[in-house]
Amino acid sequence: MAANDQIQIGIIGAGGIGNEHIKGFQATEGAVVCAVTDTFQPLAIERASQYGIPKIYATYQELLADPGIDAVVVAVPNDVHAPIAIEALQAGKHVLLEKPMALNAASAKQIVKAYLKSGKVLMMSHQNRWESIYMLAKEQIDKGALGHIYNTKTGWMRRKGIPGWGTWFTQMHKSGGGPLIDIGVHMLDLSLHFMGSPKPVSVFGSTYAEFGPHKRGIGNWGKPDWNGFYDVEDLATALIKLDNGGTITLDVSWAAHTSFQDNGPYINLMGTKGGASLKPFKGTLHTELFDRTADVELDFPDGDTGPRLRMNAHFLDCVRNNREPLTSAMSGLANSLVLEAIYESSRTGQLVNLDWSLD
Repeated sequence: MAANDQIQIGIIGAGGIGNEHIKGFQATEGAVVCAVTDTFQPLAIERASQYGIPKIYATYQELLADPGIDAVVVAVPNDVHAPIAIEALQAGKHVLLEKPMALNAASAKQIVKAYLKSGKVLMMSHQNRWESIYMLAKEQIDKGALGHIYNTKTGWMRRKGIPGWGTWFTQMHKSGGGPLIDIGVHMLDLSLHFMGSPKPVSVFGSTYAEFGPHKRGIGNWGKPDWNGFYDVEDLATALIKLDNGGTITLDVSWAAHTSFQDNGPYINLMGTKGGASLKPFKGTLHTELFDRTADVELDFPDGDTGPRLRMNAHFLDCVRNNREPLTSAMSGLANSLVLEAIYESSRTGQLVNLDWSLD
């Protein structure tokens, strides 16, 4: 593929997240959104009309059979991530896969095996890694400003934010979980990224459902289906041990009795030379100088284009040059192993050791 070739992108799943990918790739130099499909055909037709997408397919299989499509975005409910991603790789397509990687660790391992056989690019859509503040922090981390990061406290707390009550979001067999698998995965991914991508080895965690089953804590994302049901958690907490001796504490909720100041994503890094307190648009580095504590604010850049355009550009670069993405298949597997272990630990009350074998 020539460096100046336009990469033809097919969108599988035209819902809210798929819509964000369409807008993002249409604004990314070097990409053309040429096809879209959705199980609800009127929505695919609507997106095609809205964005001038030339091809509409009735099924994802038909889209994958199109030889003119170089890469696909898989933006569908969690329970069909694995079969569609695997078929896409087998069809010779590069894949940008929405989080979480799969419904469970076994399915994630099947995706990894298909990726290893395919020779194609598989990238996880963790756009938070391309947030400006997080990129500035990682730049300093890579320069050694924090030393060895041995402990991270992170989370994403919502006081009242359950999405799409009664839809696939709140049904375990379709989503794989609640806030842990929805937004907690982003903070877990960021923590491992900042800490140098060590392997998680064991997990102890608990999950709770104190709001959703009673139809409390409802948020604004998605349209509720009051004829549906809620059988996922609305809060999760976990301690994750890493192979380099480090630890991650993770707390996440869709609904909780907590202060508004605690709402949103956060990450606190503790290293041997310094630390960092980070949120999407604000960051502070901490250290000690002249026997006194010292803080340095990270400046959010003016005219920031946003994380999705940077993520998309990275994906296109990986496709053109056959490079492993920053958010690789193995990073997706790491997240899936930890998430599943937290649910298992909550069920059993026991520490869970992670199994990294692909057999």
